[in-house]
Amino acid sequence: MPLSEIKEFVPPWWCKNAHQQTVWRKFFGERPALPPLVRERWQTPDNDFLDLDFLNAGPEKSDAEERPLVLCLHGFEGSSGAKYIRGMLQAVRQMGWGGIALNFRSCSGEINRQPRFYHSGETDDLHGVICRLRARRSDVPLFVLGFSLGGSVLLKWLGERGAEAAGLIRAAVAISVPYDLGVAARRIDAGFGRFYAWNFLKTLKQKMLEKAAIYPDLIDPARILNIKSYIQFEDEAFAPLHNFKDAEEYWRQCSAKYFLEGIACPTLILHAEDDPFLPGTHLPKKMFEASKWLIPEISKNGGHVGFVQGLWPWRARYWIEARTMAFLSEKLNGT
Repeated sequence: MPLSEIKEFVPPWWCKNAHQQTVWRKFFGERPALPPLVRERWQTPDNDFLDLDFLNAGPEKSDAEERPLVLCLHGFEGSSGAKYIRGMLQAVRQMGWGGIALNFRSCSGEINRQPRFYHSGETDDLHGVICRLRARRSDVPLFVLGFSLGGSVLLKWLGERGAEAAGLIRAAVAISVPYDLGVAARRIDAGFGRFYAWNFLKTLKQKMLEKAAIYPDLIDPARILNIKSYIQFEDEAFAPLHNFKDAEEYWRQCSAKYFLEGIACPTLILHAEDDPFLPGTHLPKKMFEASKWLIPEISKNGGHVGFVQGLWPWRARYWIEARTMAFLSEKLNGT
């Protein structure tokens, strides 16, 4: 879709339900075609590692070193292989820009070394990656976008770092962020949300059991296997592993809504009122309105990281990619 034709999101007749929008791409969408990504393993200061996958955007050009860069952050239990990440990288490539997908700790296909994983409030890894990218490519425009948990990490980093973050990146995009982690957790454990809980717990429990084999004094496998709900997992396993007293403390210290006031760079907010994880009634809309840096675009429909369009299911398109690239192009040109 030409960037000049981007309109407000309208769902197609065959995919109007919020849950349809949320799961369509994962289960039925085509896997976007990309050239092979180049993986780099970066060591962290605490003797762990992060895997980053680099996209060589388009044909080789003499000005390759001057291309804008887009750093993509995946959602909870996602990775650089998620279809929404690959779709965004495909859109980046079509612009002739450079793309990078950061895999959070434990998400690249290999368990990380340290006891902790990643979470919505952990921003040190992101800061280290951005600083290193800046050291490598100091003169190119750098954009960062995050989906769901990745958007939560991004907003918290922007709010914590304020003017420092604004000096490192040109603009940001936050897509389907669970601004209130407590509300999101309770919704995941209720009604159809239990389907999402089951999907998350399947991989989270496996990771915890792998950690238990490495750190038997830290994690009790029997206790992990006995967990029945998402909130129970956050309260009894995830929060303590990351040095929080319980889930409530984790939610209170890490929810993105508490950091919006400190953001000082242009940030597009894309969200759907019918998001199953955080519906529009729970969005911090007054904080959006009070900030000169936040640009909220709240659609009536779209689900969670959905925003599926297209006249027919076999010709599905994804509005967030077109809208994101239109926004980043505006910021690249100074508007």
